[in-house]
Amino acid sequence: MASCVALANAKPMTERFFNTSGPVVPEDHYSIPPLDRLDLDELLRLIRDNRYFVLHAPRQTGKTSALLALRDLLNERGAHRCVYVNVEPAHTARGDVGAGIRTVLTEISERALMLGDGFLDGNWERALERAGPHGALRQALARWCLNDSRPVVLLIDEIDTLVGDTLISVLRQLRGGYDMRPTAFPQSVVLCGVRDVRDYPIRSESGEIVTGGSAFNIKAKSLRLGDFDEADMRALLGQHTVETGQRFTEDALATAWEQSQGQPWLVNALAHQACFEDEANRDRSRAIDEEAVMDAREELVLGRQTHLHQLADKLREERVRRVVEPVLSGGGRSGTASPDDVEYVRDLGLLARRGTARIANPIYREVIPRELMYAREAEIAHE
Repeated sequence: MASCVALANAKPMTERFFNTSGPVVPEDHYSIPPLDRLDLDELLRLIRDNRYFVLHAPRQTGKTSALLALRDLLNERGAHRCVYVNVEPAHTARGDVGAGIRTVLTEISERALMLGDGFLDGNWERALERAGPHGALRQALARWCLNDSRPVVLLIDEIDTLVGDTLISVLRQLRGGYDMRPTAFPQSVVLCGVRDVRDYPIRSESGEIVTGGSAFNIKAKSLRLGDFDEADMRALLGQHTVETGQRFTEDALATAWEQSQGQPWLVNALAHQACFEDEANRDRSRAIDEEAVMDAREELVLGRQTHLHQLADKLREERVRRVVEPVLSGGGRSGTASPDDVEYVRDLGLLARRGTARIANPIYREVIPRELMYAREAEIAHE
C-alpha cells in the first residue's frame, strides 16, 4: 500500500524540451545556465560598488532568465533583498504618469510580497497620496529601504516598453534618490530591455524629446547579453541526446550553427521543430540530420513564427531602415546612417555583432526583406 501511495504522489517523469517562449525553467527546459552567459564577477562587483547599470539584448535572448537567476543567487546568499519586477504592464498608461506610476508600484509591491516582504503592500498607496505620481516611486522606495538593514537590489525588466512622460518620471525618480543609496534607496538598480538607455525613445507629452541618457545619467555601465557561441549551442543540443538518446549528426550541428549563428531563440526553435514537431523525428532512435534541420528552418520561415514576425516592428523605425536596406542591397552601410545607427541596429540583433555591416544570420537574411515589404505595404495602405 505504501508503495502505491508513493507512486501516486510521485511527480510524473516528463521529457524536457527546447524553450521558445518565456524564461527558462531548468526542470522543464534544456538550458545553458543563464549566469554563465554573463561576466558574473563584473555583475557582482557593480552591485557591491552601489552602481546603477543597464543590461540589454535583443528579444528572446535570455535577459529575463538571467535577471531571475541573479535575483535567486543574491537572495540565497542573504546579504541583500533582491526583487525582480517586469514593468511592461505600465506600457498602456503611455503618457499618463499617474496610471503608470501606480502600475509600477503595484508590480514592485506584488513581487516583493511574493518573496515574503509585505512592507510596500501596505505603504505604496500612502506614498502616492503624499508625494503624487512624480514623487511616489522615489518616496516608496526610500521608506522600503529604510525598513530593513539589508540593502535592496532592484531589477527592472522591460523598462523600455514604458512610454513618454511615464518613462521620464520613472527614470528621474530613480535618479532623484540615487544619493540616498544604499541605506535609504536601492543599493543597485539594473535597467533591462532591448535597447541601451541612450536609445530609449522618449518624447514627453509637451513634445520635448528627452534622451534616455539625460534622464538617467547615473548609469555606470551598459552590459549586453550575447548570443550563444558554438560550444553553448552544442552543449544545449547535447542535453537532448543525453536524456533521450537521439543524436544530432555532425552535419546537422554545423547547419544549425550556420543558420542561427547562435541566436538563442533560433537555436531552440530549430531544435524544437526538428525533434518535437516533426512526427517522424519523435522516434528517438532516428538521428537528426542536416535535412531535418533545413526542414525545420523552412517551417519557421514559412510559418512567420512570432519571433520572426516581430522583426516587422523594428523595421518600421527609419534609423533601422537607413542601415538595413543598403545592407540587403549589397551596398554596405548607407551614407545617411550614422555609426550610432549601426550600433543601435546591432543592439537590436539584426546585424552581426562584429565585422562589416551584415545581417546577423541566414534566417534573418531571408525573413527581413519579407517583413520590410509587409511594413512598407502597411504604411502605403494607411496613407
